[in-house]
Amino acid sequence: MLDEKLDFQKFVNLIDNVFDEIFIWDKNMRVVYANDACYRHYGFSPDYFIGRRLEEFSGTEFLWTPSLVPRTFRSKRPLIMHQKTLRGVDMVTISVPVFDEDGDVEYVVQSVRDAQEYLFREVEPVTGDNQLPDGGDIVYASESMKHIMEYLEKVAPTKAPILILGETGVGKTFLARHIHAMSDRRDKPFLTVNLASLSPSVIEAEFFGYAAGAFTGARREGKKGIFESANGGTLFLDEIGDFPCDLQAKFLHVLQDEEFIPVGGTKPIKLDVRMIYATNCDLRRNVEAGKFRKDLYQRINMMEITIPPLRERKEDLHLLAAHFLRTFNQKYHRNTYFSKEVTETFEKYQWGGNIRELSNSIERMVIVADEDALRVRDLPEGFFSVDYYQNDAGPQYDSAEDKEEQKRRQVIEAYKTHPSSRKLAKALGVSQSTANRMIRRYIRGEEGKDS
Repeated sequence: MLDEKLDFQKFVNLIDNVFDEIFIWDKNMRVVYANDACYRHYGFSPDYFIGRRLEEFSGTEFLWTPSLVPRTFRSKRPLIMHQKTLRGVDMVTISVPVFDEDGDVEYVVQSVRDAQEYLFREVEPVTGDNQLPDGGDIVYASESMKHIMEYLEKVAPTKAPILILGETGVGKTFLARHIHAMSDRRDKPFLTVNLASLSPSVIEAEFFGYAAGAFTGARREGKKGIFESANGGTLFLDEIGDFPCDLQAKFLHVLQDEEFIPVGGTKPIKLDVRMIYATNCDLRRNVEAGKFRKDLYQRINMMEITIPPLRERKEDLHLLAAHFLRTFNQKYHRNTYFSKEVTETFEKYQWGGNIRELSNSIERMVIVADEDALRVRDLPEGFFSVDYYQNDAGPQYDSAEDKEEQKRRQVIEAYKTHPSSRKLAKALGVSQSTANRMIRRYIRGEEGKDS
């Protein structure tokens, strides 16, 4: 007989340290307990699960498939099945009913461990399709992204132009590709052009192409332009705010008439292209400043979508982190998982580079980590200085000037170890065009270039 009874908190602490994952569901199919093994299997903390109903883990957020919970409540008997998590971990789930005084199932207790075939001899197996649905190309759980996806179901199948707004790294290009995949043009070309990366002197020839002998140095046979190459498909123009003012009128004419004439040519070419645009700048302000034509803005802004920054949709943060962890574990043949400290750090971090920064950070951690548990020490260089933290966890600023000065110092410091636009972009989790503007403004001192 035990000399000392095991109190509840001590018992919970013991179960938290069990290597096997433990889940307890009530009769409303709500998680009432989950232990720390969640980190290993899903990359999420127990707090992410506790209090949530099974139906909340559906669609793109579904972590188990098919779920044993409703089957166990219905069958009133233990069940076992192979499953695969969002991170790609093969596992075995044993689901056991716990009965109340009336003989009804009051709770379902599940224990989960890495797949071992001999376990299937212990309790009754369940067969069926156990492939994890990919949930589409976009990984999300937040209400804001759900609204965007519902909106896209209406507009994506049409030819209507779409303007995607949002900070650098929120996934504008990825969303544009998704829109193309949702349309009846999915089997046609999808072309992406970053206007900030093109010299203004070549944009006209690149878009319109040119006829044979159109100008000195032109190809003898002429050149097909971007418009013609995208015909029948979708053309995505990123950084549309950088479109040269002197070509905006001609571009508007093409959009209105749906035809264009190559440079040096005489015969118009009919255009059938679905246009998608993106920018991280305030186009309305550019219109007011005379940098962007009002009629062109009205033309491209028929359907507007604003992707919120990652710091405003923390529900997506956990899911995206697990998605990237799975991706890079497979790519580099690792089996890493987030430690509790890393998960807490992710939640506090502001993610100035948004999804791109999250992806880059996790990839780097998976590569350099010395053990399976990803620690704070595995976070990228500059993680604590390039972006800012919420609440009291990071630097506070008395004015916009203070914040700008801090940003300048951080860019200069990062450039010392990453002395190129490509390396700086990767280090800061921003696009290469943004890194170029940072270099012009903060390194070379060319004011006004970081618009």
